[in-house]
Amino acid sequence: MKKIILICLYLLPSLAIASLDIEQFDSPKQEADYRTLIQELRCPQCQNNNIADSNATIATDMRNKTLELLKQGKSKDEIVEYMIERYGHFVTYDPPITPATILLWVIPLLLVLFGLFFLAQRKKTAKQAVNSDLNSEKMLDQARLNAILNKREK
Repeated sequence: MKKIILICLYLLPSLAIASLDIEQFDSPKQEADYRTLIQELRCPQCQNNNIADSNATIATDMRNKTLELLKQGKSKDEIVEYMIERYGHFVTYDPPITPATILLWVIPLLLVLFGLFFLAQRKKTAKQAVNSDLNSEKMLDQARLNAILNKREK
């Protein structure tokens, strides 16, 4: 049993090496740009992984397309624009401010403010109801006192 475990542990690192993608680059700058781009672009399927860390099919396709575009002589900005055009602003970790993103931030804030306003109005209405009940009781007590005093005076 121990021999089987040792053999498995011995072969495990070779399996990890077998899964690495090996790309051929024309220059060290091209390799550096490739590494930077695959770290900066987000996988549309995995959502919180960049395409370098993702094993999804779409991430593999995006890595291949990035390499292809770099070999065609495209700049990093042109490649990012291509990916945005193809997959949307989600593929970047720093999306631009658009009316849609402003609404995503403003609507929850407005809902919270509306809720606070509603609670304040409800509290104010409850306080007025209590005060009106106290005033009506006070007026009834005053009327009773006046009636008692009027009986004594007669």
